Amino acid sequence: MRTLLLLGCSAALLAACTDKNEAAEDKLEKAAETSATVAGPLPAALGLSEAQLLDADLVGADGKELGDVAQVVRGPDDKVDRLLIEIEDSNPDRYVHVPILGLKTVVKGNDTDLVTTMTKAEVAALPEVKLPAA
Repeated sequence: MRTLLLLGCSAALLAACTDKNEAAEDKLEKAAETSATVAGPLPAALGLSEAQLLDADLVGADGKELGDVAQVVRGPDDKVDRLLIEIEDSNPDRYVHVPILGLKTVVKGNDTDLVTTMTKAEVAALPEVKLPAA
């Protein structure tokens, strides 16, 4: 009986954490989309608008996906200086800032990727960015 009670409490805590993470991710996504809408079609960085940056994937020099752009981040001068990236296949989801400096764009059909010289290990070693609570 005690084991069942512990399992039930553990499952409830895990579900609550997952719900909080999902709520924080949803809030981040809405804020990023709103920012992109306000910024409009003008280039924000790398010749791309905020909306185009949000649609891009971060890939390594080998073309393998390293993560998805979750947010465009501007510095004190209001210029885009880094991107918040959700690391590919991280569980739970893990976010890092990747500097815009050194990224290049590659267009493949209708998709635009952002290419970095960093490896998967180097991206994973970047300090984690904790999402604010929803």
